[in-house]
Amino acid sequence: MSNETAIVPVETTEERMLRLVTGGWIFFLLIALIAVFLILRPQQFGSAYNVQQLAINAAILLVLATGQTYAIITSGIDLSVGSVLVFASVVSAKLMLVLSGADGTTYGTTAAGWDVIAIGTAAALLTGAAWGVLNGFLIAVTRIQPLIVTLGTMGMALGGAQILSGGVDVRAMPELLVTQIGSGRVLGIPMLVVIAVVTVIVAGIVLHLTRFGLHVFAVGSNAEASRRSGIPTTARLIQVYAISGLMAGIAAVMANARFSTTTINGHAMDNLATISAVVLGGTSLFGGAGTVFGTVVGVFIPIILLNGFVILGIPPFWQTVAMGAVLILAVWIDQLKRRLRKRG
Repeated sequence: MSNETAIVPVETTEERMLRLVTGGWIFFLLIALIAVFLILRPQQFGSAYNVQQLAINAAILLVLATGQTYAIITSGIDLSVGSVLVFASVVSAKLMLVLSGADGTTYGTTAAGWDVIAIGTAAALLTGAAWGVLNGFLIAVTRIQPLIVTLGTMGMALGGAQILSGGVDVRAMPELLVTQIGSGRVLGIPMLVVIAVVTVIVAGIVLHLTRFGLHVFAVGSNAEASRRSGIPTTARLIQVYAISGLMAGIAAVMANARFSTTTINGHAMDNLATISAVVLGGTSLFGGAGTVFGTVVGVFIPIILLNGFVILGIPPFWQTVAMGAVLILAVWIDQLKRRLRKRG
């Protein structure tokens, strides 16, 4: 019988603390924020109206951030999401105006039917996906860095939208789109929230429960190893950015419905907002790790902060300060997670 004793690695106190700190901290931060605002202003913050407004405010950003999650998991980034949203919204709005025979309309609503709205919606989705395919092709085939590619297409898409619209917002939308989608409800739930929830659930299933999703994580972890193991990395990257563009197209239809206008100058910060939400939600900027659920939590952090500050009478620009601090904390914790994985 051997007298040798197996050596069992002992986790140090530092490692135990790291695991405790990095384990779902952002979710507990969200719960803590909700609890604080509920205690301080229960009637205002906890009212049904305020909860619905929080969900509506999060809906469009949540759809955009879901597409961004795919891109960042592949160790990439998509700076063009806001501009692609604007371009898709302009294409959709102008097409619906032409098809409804109201091309000269500059304000208000049109009498376009669901057939026209369906065509306009399809145009927005296809346009968004086309920009995504362009991003993916340039990144995967020409090997240009995602930051540079999407920075370039960000300017191209926004400039293209301004050319198509003459730099003026399209301020006439189909009345059905505005009343049934922008302000409509299903079982008391705002239609925009329903669209966002369905989109996120489908995207989460695809990312976490399919072979395609497994390939996305693999490409983000090690693209070269993925290629050698038989994963079509080029096709997967193009598909990932196409998904991000598609999400921008969906968000474009939602924005048109909610605001009754194309809001050309209203999405300049969407790229940074989605990146912040994704990183806050635990998706690693280095790729290979992340969840759609985490992104949902990350989206609500700044929205709840701003809403709570307004209710408490705190100047809303303090939200920017708080978000900057939380974002730095999120990146630091991401580095701690990488250190733990290396030790493991």
